[in-house]
Amino acid sequence: MKKIKKIIKKIGKRYRFISKCIDNIQAYRRKRYYKKMYQTLEVDDKLVIFEAFLGKQYACSPKALYETMLRDEYFKDFTFVWVFRNPVQRRMEFTDHRTVVVKYNSRRYFRYFARAKYWITNWRLSDAIIKKDNQILIQTWHGTPLKKIGMDLEIEGNATTSQKKGHAMYLNDAKRYDYFISPSAFCTKVFASAFGLNQLNKQNILIETGYPRNDFLFRYTEEDVRNIKKELHLPENKKIILYAPTWRDNQHQLGVGYTFDASKYINDFLESISDDYMVILRLHYLVANQLDLSAYKGKAIDYSRLDDINRLYVVSDMLITDYSSVFFDYANLNRPILFYMYDLDEYQSSVRDFYIDLKELPGPIIKNERELLHAIDQIDEITDKYKECYQKFKQTYNYLDDKDSGKRVIDICVKGERA
Repeated sequence: MKKIKKIIKKIGKRYRFISKCIDNIQAYRRKRYYKKMYQTLEVDDKLVIFEAFLGKQYACSPKALYETMLRDEYFKDFTFVWVFRNPVQRRMEFTDHRTVVVKYNSRRYFRYFARAKYWITNWRLSDAIIKKDNQILIQTWHGTPLKKIGMDLEIEGNATTSQKKGHAMYLNDAKRYDYFISPSAFCTKVFASAFGLNQLNKQNILIETGYPRNDFLFRYTEEDVRNIKKELHLPENKKIILYAPTWRDNQHQLGVGYTFDASKYINDFLESISDDYMVILRLHYLVANQLDLSAYKGKAIDYSRLDDINRLYVVSDMLITDYSSVFFDYANLNRPILFYMYDLDEYQSSVRDFYIDLKELPGPIIKNERELLHAIDQIDEITDKYKECYQKFKQTYNYLDDKDSGKRVIDICVKGERA
């Protein structure tokens, strides 16, 4: 049976019509099964289910909220469920007896969603899942957006879906939300628009608490840094550069996925950079292709598949990014940020526009590898130049982040609901 499923899946990847038919059949079966669970299973007030990036990672605010609950005596008799695509490989990571690990889109997955009082996710949920009135969905999202998202995205040609369908997906998902975490007044305004909360008259579900995912950036110790470097085989005697670009909507192939090739824009840089540096490459989780860094052993290493990017933040000395939201979080560390936007004109005009004026960025915009190398050589001067801009940026976008954002979310969304 498994062999047959693999053959069908392989054929589906090659032929869009067949793939769509398979998806529709699976979606129908899931909805039918979930409806049965929805009608027969009662809600357990002490059951919480967590999902990060569609079951692909143990990371972000769902992880932070889970770990906050583990430390809180209030949850001593709760049951926690984590959703993963590869649960067998994940189970050993969870030693707390209260925690259950289930497979994404499995029957157990749907049964737990039908029973759990609290749903915590940082992405959209399956359309098959129906929420009861006495269940609480906490949407944490996964970053402060620079580029436009959801219903604010007006440029047609998104790789995954049409504009009209994309808007409908965001709006339908938002109908289920009970709470939506926001790290700032800026994000509150963006999320209200991008998720159609204004249209749904649900602006009141937005809670400005700071991002739980950033709590670690205020809690980590130097011992944590040493341990992470040792675990990830990073040198103690080199400066660490984190290169974390985002994906491109316009670089997608049917049956392959996202084909953004970071090496095309970084090879000369890696060849030329001083041996005083080690470069960590962290590609967006949606990007399908893998880098070949064999020629740069000792100079570069790919940790795109590492779940928790916070671990890379705290061991790095500077960040190079483009349009990714990572720089908002990284700014909490007060470390240099360079914006390598080699395709800025095309990206802004034909892929996605931005929410903020790029003049607000807490670092320079760089458009080629030669400039990038020069900027690294002059990083101290750049840091001084952008010092005032950096602090103003943090006061606008990160003023709520601290070590206790997770606690504030739980006090409002869980303890407040049960008061």
